[in-house]
Amino acid sequence: MTAPLLVRLRTRPRTAERPAWEEKPSILGQFGKGLSLSVVLGLVLFPLYCVVITSFSTEASINIAGGIVVVPHGLTDEAYRQMLDGGVVTRAVVIALLLTAVGTLISMAVSVLCAYGLSRQHSFGHRAILMTFIATMFFSGGLIPTFIVVANLFHGYDQYWALILPTAVSVFNILIIRGFYMNTARDLIDAAKIDGAGDWRILWSVVLPTSKAVNVVMALFYGVTYWNNWFNVLLYMPADNSKWPIQYVLYEYVNQGASMPGAGASALAGHAQPAPLSLQMAVVVLTLVPILICYPFVQKHFAKGALTGAIKG
Repeated sequence: MTAPLLVRLRTRPRTAERPAWEEKPSILGQFGKGLSLSVVLGLVLFPLYCVVITSFSTEASINIAGGIVVVPHGLTDEAYRQMLDGGVVTRAVVIALLLTAVGTLISMAVSVLCAYGLSRQHSFGHRAILMTFIATMFFSGGLIPTFIVVANLFHGYDQYWALILPTAVSVFNILIIRGFYMNTARDLIDAAKIDGAGDWRILWSVVLPTSKAVNVVMALFYGVTYWNNWFNVLLYMPADNSKWPIQYVLYEYVNQGASMPGAGASALAGHAQPAPLSLQMAVVVLTLVPILICYPFVQKHFAKGALTGAIKG
């Protein structure tokens, strides 16, 4: 081996080495970490396992267990068949998906435009508008004035828009997006301006493509908020169950113990009637499915999108 090659090998950065501040691994330490993570994982997954197993359990199995089933003695999918046969739960899922999609689009459109305008240091009135936005984080009108404005002044009672617009924008999310936009490379923006691009073109062709991580994470935040939103339904749409999204169905028929409309239809049609607890747990599982599907695709953007944007903002 020649001398220059030896020099290169000796000076090559050893990226596999741990930094000085990081703990040196030991067998006991690795065992402790593995045990701790296993306990935490078990505490998280065991309730979910019980809910899923109970949703598939027969009435006899639930009676034997005296409630939530851990070890099933009989499985059936009648609860899911009844939920997805076009009844109140199926309609509630469709309504919740539409509200989530439309609400997320509106929230992201408003948040991106606000964040971009506030990230431009010399835009008209940006500091005064920013201070006004921040003030709303500490002072709000309260629940009753908000209800009066939405229900009486704008006639939003029993209207779908009352479930979206009052909570369409989060100032905290705008500040995170703004912090990310402010770190867009100045050279890219200057090059776009030299090419004749205006603010709309810069936002669409430069800022948004380089800020994909924060946009995806904020869209997930908004989407989860709309998907889990049941309180606005309680305020503005409590009477008509044909307009309820799935989360309010969960609140009404699971938490409050109300009987599910059409629950006896399957028995009349000759199908086995699922246990009420099995039906309630099936509704819980159904509300978790969209989040469990979306989260793995967004998780990789969390560190860069949320943490980086928040710290630099």
